[in-house]
Amino acid sequence: MPKDFLKLSDHTPEDIRWLVEETLRTKRAGRSEKPLAGKSLGMIFTKSSTRTRIGFEVGMYQLGGYATTLRPDEIQLTRGESLRDTAQVLSRFLDGLVVRTYSQEELEELAAHATIPIINALTDKYHPCQAIADYATMLEVKGTLKGLKVAYIGDGNNVANSLLMGGAMLGVDVALATPKNYAPPQDVLKTAAGFAAQSGARIDLTENPLNAARHANFVYTDVWVSMGQEGEENIRRKEFKGFIIDDALMKEAKPDCKAMHCLPAHRGEEISASVMDGPASIVFDQAENKMHAQKAILKKFLGGK
Repeated sequence: MPKDFLKLSDHTPEDIRWLVEETLRTKRAGRSEKPLAGKSLGMIFTKSSTRTRIGFEVGMYQLGGYATTLRPDEIQLTRGESLRDTAQVLSRFLDGLVVRTYSQEELEELAAHATIPIINALTDKYHPCQAIADYATMLEVKGTLKGLKVAYIGDGNNVANSLLMGGAMLGVDVALATPKNYAPPQDVLKTAAGFAAQSGARIDLTENPLNAARHANFVYTDVWVSMGQEGEENIRRKEFKGFIIDDALMKEAKPDCKAMHCLPAHRGEEISASVMDGPASIVFDQAENKMHAQKAILKKFLGGK
């Protein structure tokens, strides 16, 4: 297994399934396990974070280790120190490094020069920790991933890319409804198609949210304007109009369909308040599972499980 957790497709489907299942085992174990006692985790966040950052901090503490946050303006990267030098220095102090940044390429350069595991806490292209939590939540609700369908409604962004890749690897059908020109990039679609051919998963792309939601076990959305896209806000609000999980869309899905959102949510935009706060919502169970998923990832990559 690679030393780093940069994107799902770096790993085997068996590795990803193990992490999903380990998330729920870790959740059941609570605070009883301390496999990372004496180990230290560094965290660099160049984008804001609530669930991911707190999940790693608290998760590392519960596993017996110590986490320290390194704000970009507090380390020498902002004064011109290279990623190569930063990676080598931090490798002398830490047992692992969690990074949230804009560029996937920057993350991969950091990993190339580090001797410790680098974990992707979100880049513009991928959010692999979120996908592990998402599929663990689906498994928790249904007891199996076999035969499931998840419909993603909205922007073909980092969350969508990792959700798509995870479904293709795990054998879960994924339907993505995005406005024209907002589908996931071709390289992501091509890689996912290769995994889907092996797992038997079906991948459907559409510009019609109701079609995507038809017969879905789960419907999923994210904000229309992600971090770093604030300058596109006005045009995105126009182009994403109608790409909302609301009561009408839920009627197209299976009767027991559950609604998911990676948060933060904007009620009345990508999800209605009636769904977000209604009986079909598992949004906050999903949010809690971020910490358990990240604990599973920490155990695997820092503990050598």
